[in-house]
Amino acid sequence: MRRWLAAAVLGMCLAGVAKAAIDTYQFRDEAERERYQQLTKELRCPKCQNQDIADSNAPIAADLRREIFRMLGEGKSNQQIVDFMVDRYGDFVRYKPALSGRTWLLWFGPGILLAGGFVVLAVIVRRRRSTAVQGGNELSAEERERLAKLLEKEQTHD
Repeated sequence: MRRWLAAAVLGMCLAGVAKAAIDTYQFRDEAERERYQQLTKELRCPKCQNQDIADSNAPIAADLRREIFRMLGEGKSNQQIVDFMVDRYGDFVRYKPALSGRTWLLWFGPGILLAGGFVVLAVIVRRRRSTAVQGGNELSAEERERLAKLLEKEQTHD
């Protein structure tokens, strides 16, 4: 009986810890709710780094969601809200950073590396083909002599 009572008390204590943070905001209309959802999916949690602020349970993500709701209530545009977040947290807060002088490597770097890999591969293949063509068909005098001896041995054993 003691074990059941201890388990029940422990379960009740942990129930308060396990509750999830649920934001309940009242929006003016469905369009504002959709803007809120779009913005919270578009912005990255600064703490979690691989989650958007809509899915993150980090306290900073809750603060950012609250800030987005406040700014929507003030009538700010999506671009103004994103610009505010970028000014505050840097380009990292966006899943798709804007193309700029600071982010060009992020956008074009993978393509440049892939193209460079293909160029290196093409050079290696071309060199191997040219060396195979140049010396692959001709035997040196020593190799011809050795081949002739091997063929003679083969014919004498038959």
